[in-house]
Amino acid sequence: MKNDKGQKVTLTAPDGRKVPVRLEVNPRAKRIILRLDRRNRQGVAVAPGTRFLSAAAAFAAERAEWLADQIDSAPDSLPFEEGGTFPLRGEPCCVTSEGPGRVARLETGPPQLLRAPGAPDTLSARVTRFLKKEARTALEEAVTRHCETLSVRASRITVKDTRSRWGSCSSDGRLSFSWRLICAPPDVLDYVAAHECAHLIEMNHSPAFWAHVAKCRPDWKRQRAWLRSSGETLHAVGAD
Repeated sequence: MKNDKGQKVTLTAPDGRKVPVRLEVNPRAKRIILRLDRRNRQGVAVAPGTRFLSAAAAFAAERAEWLADQIDSAPDSLPFEEGGTFPLRGEPCCVTSEGPGRVARLETGPPQLLRAPGAPDTLSARVTRFLKKEARTALEEAVTRHCETLSVRASRITVKDTRSRWGSCSSDGRLSFSWRLICAPPDVLDYVAAHECAHLIEMNHSPAFWAHVAKCRPDWKRQRAWLRSSGETLHAVGAD
């Protein structure tokens, strides 16, 4: 059952800061939940039913100062707009809707230039499609290589716009990744691919699991540290 995400309110913190909050209804929720949508720089109050929406708004209002602090600490959004810049494979990339033909093309830099010809109002969608395709190609190559190293096989690879995980592995061997990994340095994307391939053997984070990761990426701790310190910036890419 899908969430109801149709309502938005603007709260005011004690110091006067404005705090946008999205109200959602999720029948699966057992209580009112308050979380932060850092990508869109707003709070999210989840209620278990429509009759609890006012209570959810009040719950968020009581914590408006905390929400304001969290939003202020979130990285600035990097929307895909004419003349904008975002990270691609860890390096700056400018974007424009100008160029010949209809196919998006990447020109090497520095800085890199992504030409996605077409109407300016659909530029974001075209850039996103290009990045998802690039991410899939890079992840499929990495998974193939790591699976060969570990003598395992992935049953399927999908690329999504995930918020809580960079990658996941199901019990039947399906691997799923965030397309935003294409914005990170290549070795970080490669580490996440190795991480999920190792889960094809060990569905845990035991010493045996990390030994499999190390077989693919001996310097995996450095890439994991990058995700922990800088991964949040990837969620700002393409945000409005």
